[in-house]
Amino acid sequence: MNADTRKILVLGASGLIGGFVTRDLRGRGFQVVGVARKLQASQKSGAFDLELPVMSMDVAALARLLRDHRVDVVVNCLGVLQDGPGSDTAAVHRDFVARLLQALRESKRTIRLVHISIPGTTETDRTAFSTTKREAERLIADSGVPFAILRPGFVVALAAYGGSAMVRSLAAFPLDLPDEERAAPFQPVAMEDIAATIAWLAERDPAEANGVTWDLMQDEPVTLGGVIDQFRRAFGTGEWPRVAMPALLLDLGAKLGDLASLLGWMPPMRTTAIAELRRGVSGNPARWMTATGIVPKTIAQMAGQRPATIQDKWFARLYPIKALVIASLVLFWVVSGFIALVISYDAAAEILSSHGFPPSLVAPITVGTSLMDISIGALIAFRRTCVIGLIAGIVASLGYMVGAAILTPELWIEPLGALVKTGPAIVLMLVALLTLDNR
Repeated sequence: MNADTRKILVLGASGLIGGFVTRDLRGRGFQVVGVARKLQASQKSGAFDLELPVMSMDVAALARLLRDHRVDVVVNCLGVLQDGPGSDTAAVHRDFVARLLQALRESKRTIRLVHISIPGTTETDRTAFSTTKREAERLIADSGVPFAILRPGFVVALAAYGGSAMVRSLAAFPLDLPDEERAAPFQPVAMEDIAATIAWLAERDPAEANGVTWDLMQDEPVTLGGVIDQFRRAFGTGEWPRVAMPALLLDLGAKLGDLASLLGWMPPMRTTAIAELRRGVSGNPARWMTATGIVPKTIAQMAGQRPATIQDKWFARLYPIKALVIASLVLFWVVSGFIALVISYDAAAEILSSHGFPPSLVAPITVGTSLMDISIGALIAFRRTCVIGLIAGIVASLGYMVGAAILTPELWIEPLGALVKTGPAIVLMLVALLTLDNR
């Protein structure tokens, strides 16, 4: 069949791989329906970009989606790194795939499933992420549905998300991983090679290249340290002196990442990420290369030979600082409210009393503003309400500054400059607000 007559459904079209594949296939002339739970405005280009509650769709709804759009190929890019609020590895990797396979059978159409999995073997799978990915592979292999399982290595693209963003950040700072982690195998793959493989499969009838499982990655072995060094070459930081982080610091960062995930954040450094990093990324791409004729790009071609732009440098430097900005703002608001409410309540109330506030209002205003500060900190701490918290913090800070200018102007010239420092705090909240997006 020709590309312009083949209909492809991409599940997870808002993600790093799914988004790129959707755009690439359309550029090749395929008709592509991109589906995600939530699409950014920039990801919506037409009627075939659909926001659907994919994970809650039953077999009948999935089969109807396949029939209504006369789908010929399904590309499943859905995946989550770790269990947590709103993320269930078993539900996404195993249970959804089971429903999707049943829907493919009930659609009464011959549809090829292209499933994005991960490299590795059952013997080396140690996390819920990897074991549920492998369970999905077994379900697909036993389903009787035409399929191709793709196992990309460390994905390198112009866009950065999660682990790829952290690798860039390591390359931009004078920091290094411990020797053991640097030595882990880490075969990368260019995003363009993944998309080219999916296009190669989509151009062919389901009976051709059916039931294959391919490792997609550069052929030459390379370590994680070697990958980071290539990004250092791009950033111009290769000759910088570096300090190796102790393994304990990595483990502590992973635990803090797990804690942040309970608040709805998706930090790249979590216990699963560190466990998978230490396992490494390796495989044998020979069967893929022989079948498709694709010669995978090397990490030198992907990163080392492309000088970093100023956008690359800013992103890499700011990416790890973003977490510090959010954490510092949470502490700023919660601690300031707690101090006024508990530790220095009398001093805070005295400021109002000394400026003529009625005694009946002193306590309510002191308690109310303290609780407001704590509430703003709590709102910023949770990912779902962070935007509201940051906007509320900016408004409250401006209110404090205006109110002080009218009621207590002498505070503007007090020795410690408490009100003067509110201005930089507002700027920091603006920075957090403007860098909140992850994709």
